[in-house]
Amino acid sequence: MVAMATAKRIETFEDFAKVHGILLAASGLPESLHRRLFQKLSTETFDGGEHFQIEHCEDNRMRRLVLTSDSMAKDSNVFLIDHAWTFRLSDAYKQLREVPGLAERMSSLMCVDIDTNLDGENDMNDVDDEVSREKLGVVEIVENEVREVKEKGDGTLRWLELDDLDIDDDMFLSLDLPARFPNLVALSLYGNKLTRAELVVQEVTKFKHLKGLWLNNNPVLKNCDGELADIFLKELPELEVYNSTFTSNFGEWALGFCADIYRKDNPVNGDKADSLLRSVSNLDLSNRNVHNLINKEFSPSCLPSLSYLNIRGNPLEQNSVSNLLDLLRQFPCLRSLEVDIPGPLGGSAIEILESLPNISEINGISASKILETGKHVIDSVLLPRLPEWSPDEPIHDRIISAMWLYLMTYRLADEEKLDETSVWYVMDEFGSALRHSDEPNFRVAPFLFMPEGNLASAVSFSILWPARNVRKGDECTRDYLLGIGEDKQRSARLTAWFHTPENYFIQEYEKHYQKLQSTSLIPPTVQSSESRSIRPHDGRPLRVYTDIPHVEENLTHPEFAIIKDPKDADIIWTCVQVDEEMKKATGITDQQYINQFPFEACLVMKHHLAETIQKAHGSPQWLQPTYNLETHLSQLIGDYCIRKREGLDNLWILKPWNMARTIDTAVTDNLPAIIRLMETGPKICQKYIEQPALFQGKKFDLRYIVLVRSIHPLEIFLSDCFWVRIANNQYSLEKSSLFEYETHFTVMNYRGKINHKNIKDFVREFEEEHQVKWLDIHTRVRNMIRSVFESAAVAHPEMHSPTSRAMYGVDVMLDGSFQPKLLEVTYCPDCTRACKYDMDIVVGDGGVAKGCDFFNNVFKCLFLNEISQVSPL
Repeated sequence: MVAMATAKRIETFEDFAKVHGILLAASGLPESLHRRLFQKLSTETFDGGEHFQIEHCEDNRMRRLVLTSDSMAKDSNVFLIDHAWTFRLSDAYKQLREVPGLAERMSSLMCVDIDTNLDGENDMNDVDDEVSREKLGVVEIVENEVREVKEKGDGTLRWLELDDLDIDDDMFLSLDLPARFPNLVALSLYGNKLTRAELVVQEVTKFKHLKGLWLNNNPVLKNCDGELADIFLKELPELEVYNSTFTSNFGEWALGFCADIYRKDNPVNGDKADSLLRSVSNLDLSNRNVHNLINKEFSPSCLPSLSYLNIRGNPLEQNSVSNLLDLLRQFPCLRSLEVDIPGPLGGSAIEILESLPNISEINGISASKILETGKHVIDSVLLPRLPEWSPDEPIHDRIISAMWLYLMTYRLADEEKLDETSVWYVMDEFGSALRHSDEPNFRVAPFLFMPEGNLASAVSFSILWPARNVRKGDECTRDYLLGIGEDKQRSARLTAWFHTPENYFIQEYEKHYQKLQSTSLIPPTVQSSESRSIRPHDGRPLRVYTDIPHVEENLTHPEFAIIKDPKDADIIWTCVQVDEEMKKATGITDQQYINQFPFEACLVMKHHLAETIQKAHGSPQWLQPTYNLETHLSQLIGDYCIRKREGLDNLWILKPWNMARTIDTAVTDNLPAIIRLMETGPKICQKYIEQPALFQGKKFDLRYIVLVRSIHPLEIFLSDCFWVRIANNQYSLEKSSLFEYETHFTVMNYRGKINHKNIKDFVREFEEEHQVKWLDIHTRVRNMIRSVFESAAVAHPEMHSPTSRAMYGVDVMLDGSFQPKLLEVTYCPDCTRACKYDMDIVVGDGGVAKGCDFFNNVFKCLFLNEISQVSPL
């Protein structure tokens, strides 16, 4: 948000339009509504309740907004939306804890103030019956089932549901179900407390006619679900459905169960001569873990009326694409198909349509529209992400997880500067009820009203107006990704709010992973040094221009002299980029030595650094999995999904491409948060080192100084001076700690208290604490740093310049196994500590590094080829 600086109070529309002109243009609000907006802002008119109504949906876990007026024409009105919560990300937890009523309001707005069973869905469960059943004891429920089947059926109990009744092993055994009901076809023990596998197997395998068995949400499945499945399949040859998924024996009963033919009041086909499947037109086989669909019961002869088929979420890896297409082509009435794309039928909706010419709709989208738009991956029935939490999860944690479904953001700016950190906000209940649509009927934009004509008086709102003609009863929607198309990864970014097809992202990740695994470095050719001292022959000192105070103060070696005019210097040592424009303005020439290399962005910008290393090394152990979110969001989502599926750590750190001091950096395990944080600027997403080596319980990292004389051949040196940066708080992975800067970050120069530690004391105490030898760690660090710069030399030979000599900072962390991990490479690193303190050297030949000599040693190495307190890599 940009504001013009003025001090005149807004009294007329003309004043309003003048002061807010840039904001009005940025909002996209039609000019015809500008005056009405001014009137409502001036009188603080919140009249949305006269035209709209908020309704619960998705089982009370979301809200939606519905128009109650008879109609509303496009661009006919504008409405104010208040901001219920405005904050900077680092303050979120603190505000939820300390601002009275905030947590209560946010938990209600985000629908996380009620406890819901999130463990899944029981196919055989009827929620209305469940309430009354819970009032009865287990024995009484069984007797009622027996009584009912005698009154309404043939007296033989074939279907028994005993869900969520706290049945433990002893109670299950005492019920003696196999002896009493040997003809059971379906048995559900969903959500009980069965723990002993041998007992469950002993009793359940006595039901020789069992076709459906549900043991979901019982402790017994935690450690031996796969083993139980194998035993049941062997001992129960008629079993077709186990824990809501199909077994390899599935046939008519399983298909009939999914078609709602077989249920409690009709457990089996009484007339076996006539298949009940012949009348089935709609069949939902989604998420049944089907491996092989080619089955005598799933055939055109058994299902001649089938017109709609859903096979989403099934691996079907035992069938080839061509065999599945051949099978589906034979169903004479099949017109509508739901399938993962990419998936078992291939990676292209267009190719599927070409192979199945009778299909008129795929995933809810007409064939004609698919062919018209040319989209290969399509899905119109994306299910919304709903907040998830465990019953014992604190309300603050629930809000922090759910808020990414509701947050919006802006960044403040005036004529002088842009604020470094973004502002996040939640619209009030009215605004937050607007759900997403790719074809929305309303638009929303943030708006900063400055009644006094300056930023100090600003009040933030959102404004809402109809972008189409809307009728009474229509749901009011907005586009969550307005202006973002597929060129900016729109489909992938929708994953923040919807369950998008995981198969597609996993496939993209696997291709990316295979590419990295197949990459190996061809090391640069080792050649004798070509870099020579640039000491003048006439014995005069080398003239140095610098804008860095530490260099000006500490470069005291007699062979160097500080001068004020860059055009007269032999060496330019600057903290700003020397580009052609600067050269022209200052008179700098190509013959002068400069402390930067061409194309060094391949090292010092975080996304380029990862790309450089991956291009040269693929995926070395010392680089955490790293994704440029601007180009590889799909691959990151695939990696995240696989980790979640396999129960692996899923904590990630997001870093801006090119900002220092950890500005706009965040740590999270929340996928929607990762995606939404892209909105505050381009970032990389890197796997967080969840188990780092700690120093006295605190996180730390190490800053090394690397001197580069030449890229071709590669001549690099490592300063004997390095230092440790230690977090102020004890390390923790508690959710609330992820927002604590002084727990997860180590750079305290700009905030917090610097925890300075002499490197000699640190190394000694670290060795004692962990029983390791620092020189072993140092050797691994040296090898890693050499590999980093080899990456640049191989992947970007254009970096080489005979008049470039530079110093870089390399930040390193150690994991729990004391293996080095690269964090980043920085240009013109802050060397305050190296200049301010004398250091005991703990590597190389030892000794003491005088702070006043640090830059003398740097310049001697780079320009005079004299090595002192540095070592070649």
